[in-house]
Parts: sequence; C-alpha cells; structure tokens
Amino acid sequence: MINLSDYKNIHCIGIGGIGLSAIAEILAARGYEVSGSDMKQSEITDHLEKKGIKIHIGHRAENVEHADLIIYSAAIAEENPEIIRAREKHIPLAGRAEVLGLLMDEFKNSIAISGTHGKTTTTSMVSLILEHAKLEPTILVGGNLAEIGGNVKVGRGPYFVTEACEYRDSFLELRPKIEVILNIDSDHLDYFKDIDHIVKSFEKFAKAVPEDGKLIAYDANPFVNKIIKDIPGVITYGYNRNCAYYITNVTFDENGMPGFDVNYDGEDLGTVKLRVPGEHNILNAVGAFACCHQLGIEPSVIIDTLDKFKGTQRRFDVIGTTENGIRLVDDYAHHPTEIKATLSAAHNIPHNRLWCLFQPHTYTRTLALFDEFADAFEDADVLILAEIYAAREKNIYKISSKELAEEIKRVHPDKKVYYLDSFEDIANYVKKNGEKGDLVITMGAGDIYKVGEMIING
Repeated sequence: MINLSDYKNIHCIGIGGIGLSAIAEILAARGYEVSGSDMKQSEITDHLEKKGIKIHIGHRAENVEHADLIIYSAAIAEENPEIIRAREKHIPLAGRAEVLGLLMDEFKNSIAISGTHGKTTTTSMVSLILEHAKLEPTILVGGNLAEIGGNVKVGRGPYFVTEACEYRDSFLELRPKIEVILNIDSDHLDYFKDIDHIVKSFEKFAKAVPEDGKLIAYDANPFVNKIIKDIPGVITYGYNRNCAYYITNVTFDENGMPGFDVNYDGEDLGTVKLRVPGEHNILNAVGAFACCHQLGIEPSVIIDTLDKFKGTQRRFDVIGTTENGIRLVDDYAHHPTEIKATLSAAHNIPHNRLWCLFQPHTYTRTLALFDEFADAFEDADVLILAEIYAAREKNIYKISSKELAEEIKRVHPDKKVYYLDSFEDIANYVKKNGEKGDLVITMGAGDIYKVGEMIING
C-alpha cells in the first residue's frame, strides 16, 4: 500500500474523466504538484489548468518523466505509453479507486453512496445537506452540481462524501465509515460475468463496513435484501413499515413533482416536497435522509435542503422551450431500469406527446441487455434511436442501434420507432414534426445532449 505523504509530484493518466479529475483537484488543494494527461481537451481539463494543474493533451511517455507517483483511471489500458514508461522507470502506479480509499482514511466520517442507479443524485443530496448543516464536507460527485460549481469541493470538516462505483470492483478499494446501498441491478457486463457476480461484489462491499460504522440499504431490492439479511445492524429504508425509515402519503403536484412523509421507527419526521420528478427520486431522497439523520443532522435541515434540491447536470435537466412550445429535457439514463424510471417520471409532468431521443451507451451493454432495452420505452410516444456511443469500446460485436430499433418495432408494432444515424437528422426531424406541448427527452450517457442544443438553438 502506498503512502501519499511519501510523494510530491503526482501525474494522473486520464485526468479528464469525471472521477480522476476530482482526485487531482483534491491533491492539488493539499499542496501536491499535480500534472495529468488526456486524449482530448475539455471543460474539465480547462478547469484543472485554471487550478494550476499541468495538462498534457495526448498520452506520451515523456509526460511522466518528472513524476514520482502515477495515478490512472479505470479506462487506461496496460499498453498506454505512459504506463509502459512508468514501469520502465519503476515509478509507483496506483488506481484512482485506491487513492480515493487512501483519502477517505483521513476523514473521521467518510460516506460512500453505492448502487447501480441513483448514485450521483443521492451523493449530491447528501453533500448539500452536509453543506447546509455547516459541516464543511469534502465532496466528490460523478456529475456537475451547480451549488458547488462542479463535481468536487474541498472542505475543512471531518466529512468526506463520494460515489462508490462498482465497475471493475473499484468500490472495494474504498474505506468508508458509512455506506448507502441504493439498489443492485445487471450492468457493466463487460466486466461482471452475471448478476450473481455483481451481488457477490456488493456483498463484499457491504461487509467491509467497520464495526463502528453504519450500513444503510433499500430493503425492497431483492439483491440488496439477499446480501443484508445476515449482516447485523443494517439500517433499512423504503415503503415497508418494518424499515427503520419508511415512506408514507406519497402525492404528486400539478407539475408532477412528488411529496411524501418520512417516518423513523414510527415517528413522523416531516414532509419532503421534491423539485426533481419520479418515484426513483423519492427513494434517492429517503436514502440521503437516512444517511444524514444517522449523522445527527436535524430533520428540518434535511427537509429544507431536499425541498430546494434542483438536481445535478444531465439528471432530468430542463434545457428550455422552443419558440413553438416544445419542452426539452436532458437525462443521463442509459440502463433499461433508468430509462423506465425517467420516462415514468416524465409521464407525471403535463405534456402532449412524450418523445425519447435515445443514444445507447457501449456495445457490450446494448448486447447484454438487448431484450431489456426492447421493453424499456413503453411510456414514450415517439422513440428515435441514435447510433451507439462507443466510449472505451470497439464494435467487435457487429451490433447497431438500427438492429435495436427493428427489435423494438417487432416487440411493439404500434410504437413509433425510428433510427436516424446523425444528430442533424434527429434534430431536424423533431423540429419538423414536434408540436406545441410536446416533451422531448434526450437520453443517454454519451453526447446525445448535443441534439437538444441543436433543437433549442434553431
């Protein structure tokens, strides 16, 4: 195990990623000399340069010459020239998750939010509650949060809040005092063999909580229930009145936003009224409520923060309304479960027709969850598929969005389903065929948000 205090010059490979960029910023704030490389310039790399971090665009062996520690993201391959040069020079190498775990060790109250869905939203909720309670947390979120001006904030208090991503078992490197498990579902099947493999990883994560720590979990997810049944002292939440924290009196206002009461061991703690839609956000909010209440934060502070929470970037992000009255929303949903939840939430919002402009994310996910994707868009009146966003992958599977569109048409012959291979064609189709009162959601973890920008900007 490395000791961060033994190093001064730290180089980050893949620094433009949302996770490693946050680590780099925290290290720079602590006085380390930090540099990094990424394949392309971005808003993130520009932001880091303003923080005094040296950025190299492109991966080259010479970038690591002055480093005495290398940190790399999960997307970096062994054949990366900087990895190769570091090994030649015997420069220590550490994964992003390992370093995150080391940083967490330095805080009295370290909090990790895990789950296949909802991590960014729940982490943001917990972070802002701690902020409003004036506890000055250090925050690391997997998306941009307007209230902190990005995805990371270095605080002065003994609290550290982060997402705990299961991909490649990276969350097993973390050492939180408090864990929240939101849900478990099939995903990242380019790494995990199957759902049993995923469940076993979450079980290891759950059992890593120290004796003086806390494990908070959603009880109605069958896979979560399976791993917590033999762990003593788990703090549960959900709709079941046997949960420590349970939800009652759910309502939706005229704009489709939910309200509900939170109860703790039979005591009514108050009513939460959210500004983010969907039943999935009710559960995210109660998970955040339970976490912060266990830290001793007053229910009134928690409720006030949740009432004002407007969401994070690319989580049901309202883009605007066109001149002819088409409302545009952008959402990060890229898994069938998330798609269903987002479209269900949209149905509670007044609209004419509901459009979904979906960009599948990675070939492996599209292939592994092909049948689930075919049934995920029931609530959309019009569905347009863009081509698959490759991310870190090559299309060795010979799969495309056109095939998915054909399968959706086969399973749901009455649904309006289209495949258009360019963003320009998608934007033009919506502008030509959209009507006043239509709600259009650009959806996916890639760059489909650009279509919304094209529509709104004419």
